[in-house]
Amino acid sequence: MLSYQHAYHAGNFADVHKHLTLYAVIDYLLRKRSAITYVDTHAGRGLYPLNAQETQRLQEYREGIWPVWQAHAGCRDELLNAWRAALASAQPMPEALTHYPGSPWWLGHSLREQDQLRLFELHPGEHEQLSAQGLTPHAQRVFGDGLAGLTAMLPVTSPRLCVLIDPSYERKVEYQEVAETVAYTLDKARHGVVLIWYPLLPAGHHHTLLSSLKESGIRKIWRSELLLREPGEQAHGMFGSGMLVINPPWGLDERLAAAMAEITPLLGANSRYQADWWVGE
Repeated sequence: MLSYQHAYHAGNFADVHKHLTLYAVIDYLLRKRSAITYVDTHAGRGLYPLNAQETQRLQEYREGIWPVWQAHAGCRDELLNAWRAALASAQPMPEALTHYPGSPWWLGHSLREQDQLRLFELHPGEHEQLSAQGLTPHAQRVFGDGLAGLTAMLPVTSPRLCVLIDPSYERKVEYQEVAETVAYTLDKARHGVVLIWYPLLPAGHHHTLLSSLKESGIRKIWRSELLLREPGEQAHGMFGSGMLVINPPWGLDERLAAAMAEITPLLGANSRYQADWWVGE
């Protein structure tokens, strides 16, 4: 079942949504000096060349990061400009968009001496690529199941915990597995910040994840969704991207809403952004 490789989808609209949210969370967490343990349960590769054969096959970045990059001169939002500047720093030549950084890069590029980063990847080829790139020399790269690895390392020794859970959801049971892992994580680290990405697909399997988390008793779950097109416009394929943030930093909702107000018009006439509290305090 380990067939998914994110190189085919690197830089798509879901990456923009996911990594801008992740960047905004990290930016807030770094305002305090206390140590953070970051965990990426499904790391993939650290950096994706956009001219790679896999990426060029679908060219999904043309409906994602490419129009956002091209429009940077007209961006007024502070968060969006800071995120784009970070993206530029990942390029061999900052003025040209030739690579898209995956979550290991976004988590590792501002890692401080007191922080820890653990990257889990179960796909042998993806883990080999992640290790070979050497982009995160201070991270611990683990070849193994990220959900099991996360539960095994709890509780962490640092005062704070930030987790990104970003599976491929190739197996339907993963939605329930993610919900159960999150419940266990928050039981061991009540104040941990947990980010969960999920795809919006016509089959609607993400409702298993959402309902399971609501029934778990976990509080403070903020939800945002970026829709590239309306659900009924096509019978197959991902029409939107979803993010859940548990224990979100104060003001995250307003910062992302302002940034997304500039992004969504760039992604097409039918794109829209919506956000609310899935479970309040």
